[in-house]
Amino acid sequence: MKFEIKTDEDQYSKRFFTLFLNFVIFSFIILIFNISFKLGNISRYYEINYYCNLLKVDKNPVNFKKLSNLFNKASKQKILDLCREIVN
Repeated sequence: MKFEIKTDEDQYSKRFFTLFLNFVIFSFIILIFNISFKLGNISRYYEINYYCNLLKVDKNPVNFKKLSNLFNKASKQKILDLCREIVN
């Protein structure tokens, strides 16, 4: 006579693997969003710096408009003051 005992080891290992895989995927997604957010901030900083340097050389109304969109300020004097702080 032969006895066979079924164990749930395989079921637990599959459950653990899917849980671990979900955790890794979720962490990867959070990491990608964090990197994209940081790159957006860096790109915005360099864009502001670029337009401030352009404004220093050429006070073109197009540069004022682009900077007013980036700074959310309408006054040319405030934009110039902020550019002076950034460039210096």
